[in-house]
Amino acid sequence: MNQWENNIRKVTPYVPGEQPQENDIIKLNTNENPYPPSPKVYERHRTMEVDRFSLYPDPSASELVEKLEEYYGLEKGQVFVGVGSDDVLSLAFLTFFNSKKPILFPDVTYSFYPVWAEVYRIPYECPPLDENFRIIPKDYERENGGVVIANPNAPTSLGMSISEIEKILLANQDVIVIIDEAYVDFGGETVLPLLDRFENLLIVRTYSKSRSMAGMRIGFAMGNKRLIQAMTDVKESINSYTMTMESICLGAASLEDEEYFQNNLRKIIDTRAYTEKELEKRGFFVLNSQTNFLFARHREMSGQFLFEELRKRKIFVRHFQTERIREYLRITIGTKEQMEKMLAALDEIMCESC
Repeated sequence: MNQWENNIRKVTPYVPGEQPQENDIIKLNTNENPYPPSPKVYERHRTMEVDRFSLYPDPSASELVEKLEEYYGLEKGQVFVGVGSDDVLSLAFLTFFNSKKPILFPDVTYSFYPVWAEVYRIPYECPPLDENFRIIPKDYERENGGVVIANPNAPTSLGMSISEIEKILLANQDVIVIIDEAYVDFGGETVLPLLDRFENLLIVRTYSKSRSMAGMRIGFAMGNKRLIQAMTDVKESINSYTMTMESICLGAASLEDEEYFQNNLRKIIDTRAYTEKELEKRGFFVLNSQTNFLFARHREMSGQFLFEELRKRKIFVRHFQTERIREYLRITIGTKEQMEKMLAALDEIMCESC
């Protein structure tokens, strides 16, 4: 090894879901929304002044921030935006977790959390989920440097009630508690009503799931003004111009079409219920999802086998090698037609295995 290699920061990177480039596939592995963005997004995009792309975007992303503050009934200075919720969460880790005490997040959760902790040299501990993959609030009633909870959790799809989150907040009023609500629009219980009571609460959300805009990379955080200002100070010390003009304008336009937004949510929730019942008929155990995906295992066939067989048929789902969940598949809810094709493929696989 060369001497200079000793100074390279080495981490185990986050591994995202596979992004196949073929056209004739069914992609159910990255929790994208199968429906397009609101027509208002198309309309705004069509009328954008492309010649303005030669200028830097507004570093404060004020158009988008103000729309989000209005939409969620917040005061000026309570919203922070970034390049997807991953960017927002990463910056939150960097801003708020500077204690020598370990931060806490579950042993089965979003696998980017330990990556950020390692990158920023943040000590961490992972209280285990119970045998039903539920978070145990009491496990977070101990000394720590901060708490991160994905609610609903990924990849398990299970949500906590606002009263359970409140117990965690009451036990951790001297540290920052981040609630990652990436999937909350699909049936979870938001902790937005707790923002006024807990000044150490930060809520993070994304446009990638419920708003059909994963390709635009828009995420945001909501919290008290001091938390938001602290994140802004750190961001502007790294890169002031994180949001593009397009993401600012189109993100704002998406908030103007509530009817379209709610209709899309209903379609996904209805298709989720249909798929859950159909999987159970085929011998799957399916957790009660509050997300836009299902977490399921077959009672006889291995998760690895089903993952590989579906992949051979150009149907991509997510499979994890982690010990506790290796028999499970995480299946994004696509259109009704896509889910029917996946179910037909499962029937074929099971028939061939008889």
